Amino acid sequence: MVLQDFFELIAATEMNSEHPLAKAIVEYAKKIREDEEDPVWPEARAFESITGYGVKATVRNKEIIIGNKSLIVDQNIAIPVDGELMLAETETMAQTGILVSIDREVTGILAISDPLKPSAREVISILKSMKVRSIMVTGDNWGTANSIAKEVGIETVIAEAKPEEKAEKVKELQAAGFTVAMVGDGVNDSPALAEADVGMAIGAGTDIAIEAADIVLMKSNLEDVITAIDLSRKTFSRIRLNYIWALGYNLIGIPVAAGALFPGTGLRLPPWAAGAAMAASSVSVVLCSLLLKNYRRPKKLENLNIHGIKIE
Repeated sequence: MVLQDFFELIAATEMNSEHPLAKAIVEYAKKIREDEEDPVWPEARAFESITGYGVKATVRNKEIIIGNKSLIVDQNIAIPVDGELMLAETETMAQTGILVSIDREVTGILAISDPLKPSAREVISILKSMKVRSIMVTGDNWGTANSIAKEVGIETVIAEAKPEEKAEKVKELQAAGFTVAMVGDGVNDSPALAEADVGMAIGAGTDIAIEAADIVLMKSNLEDVITAIDLSRKTFSRIRLNYIWALGYNLIGIPVAAGALFPGTGLRLPPWAAGAAMAASSVSVVLCSLLLKNYRRPKKLENLNIHGIKIE
């Protein structure tokens, strides 16, 4: 089987999937077909997406199965020794190994690397300084997950997690008393995004992930996670300040308006002055809240140079 035919079968199958890896495979297949700007792929029948594992379909009367090692093993398809070695090699290079089975025979392995965002390591470091604990929960293999976690400075890693297991991990953390924010971009992240106290979807992610999230990071910058957390803290700080101000104002103003000082000092507050004071209380709270319009992102991000890239 020539390379072009091989990728044609793969692309025809993956065209029906919304997974980011599937989109990457289709885009690569288009490069193989350089003669056509927008190639038409063969029809894929009986398409099935197996969440957390891969996809299956029939293309040109051939049974195509594309997915991780667990899917191939579950389908009782033998993985050759050289295939096992190639998978191990992809893990050491922090790549995701995707196996391709045609008519129940492993015919190829795709190595896909998802390059880290330039800001990843610095963002994790800043989150630590903000006393925010970062945990990586991924459906990828342990080798790739550990390699990436080590590179960015994440200590807790959970790999080969199915979508429901990601959501279950969120529940475990919540049960332990933690407030959980989940950042994700894929279909497999949507259950955890919905389960988390705050779900943050990357703007370039899938529609399902964006729909499940509470916050969408439109620029797809990880630095915006820090900005979102900082802004939420500033907002709650302002709410507490408003409560304290309003409570103190009323604790002093109401007794004076009721004449508590009159017996000893002869001081009393006319009704019109008491009404004006209450209005002033409401206005001061509103003005205090409106000061959030002057919010500026944390200074840690203002002049941050990330691997030669200045964050504006």
